[in-house]
Amino acid sequence: MSDLLSPGRKKAKLDRLAELSAAHDDERGVSLWQEAFRRLRRNPAAIVGTVILGVFLLIALVGPFLVPYDPAAQLWKDEIREAQAFYPGPRAENWFGVDHLGRDEFSRMIVGARQTLLVGVVATLIGLTVGTLIGGLAGAAAGLGGRWGRWVDTVLMRIVDMLLALPSLLLAISIAALLGASLTTVMIAVGMVSVPIFARLLRGSMLAQSNSDYVLAATSLGVRRSKVALTHILPNSLAPVIVQSTLTLATAIIEVAALSFLGLGNPDASIPEWGVMLADAQRYLDAAPRLAILPALGIIITALGFTLLGEAMREALDPKLRK
Repeated sequence: MSDLLSPGRKKAKLDRLAELSAAHDDERGVSLWQEAFRRLRRNPAAIVGTVILGVFLLIALVGPFLVPYDPAAQLWKDEIREAQAFYPGPRAENWFGVDHLGRDEFSRMIVGARQTLLVGVVATLIGLTVGTLIGGLAGAAAGLGGRWGRWVDTVLMRIVDMLLALPSLLLAISIAALLGASLTTVMIAVGMVSVPIFARLLRGSMLAQSNSDYVLAATSLGVRRSKVALTHILPNSLAPVIVQSTLTLATAIIEVAALSFLGLGNPDASIPEWGVMLADAQRYLDAAPRLAILPALGIIITALGFTLLGEAMREALDPKLRK
């Protein structure tokens, strides 16, 4: 039958069979993470978020070594006239102008990016670590069953429920006020706010994975349920937690700025941080609104980058959206 086909049709048919075979091989050999990475590369939101975060990381890592002036030096204090509400704006020597103390605003924005990134990342790591420990222990205990397993799961989840019952910002303010104003306090306060989110998410993911076929197969082969929970269920339940950590970074940066705005951030004014800069600029909104607009834009754009990348990762790792 194939001999009766024209050479052109025969070549097209062979090409089509080759494409189908390659697609079948790709589908059979591609893992969830490889497929997710492939879909991320084709997602415009992921590309935009990655570019924003790449620029932000580059500024935070390299920028402090390239700033033209010391961010704490009041080099243009004599040019400021408080009585006339005059604060020099953008010009050749000061691209973003100077602040109310005569400090270069551009240098402070660049150095403040590192401080904001440090606080946001450390706060997220604190919440991720504590939340993963609580959620993993609760999920493993619930999967093991028995009286002790149910008791451990119930106690841990009731603690998490009490944390969730409090508004996140109110909880962060309470912790920061209790520990005193400092950079470490802000990290701990913001990190503890995200603990119940990670704990609930990991526990739910582990309970969903405990009904999978590979868990049943491992249990049928005589593997202890504790080993199944730690070596099989837990690693396969971390994908949504990783995605949530990206989204939490955006929230952490905003909450850090809120605590700094309320005066609970770093008391050392010589170290610039976007939230502190935004709080200091409130008294000069009429005379120099750029002092508030610049750090606000930095916070908004950075949070947008983390949000776009996190949402794209959530869609890429969703099994329901896989072809």
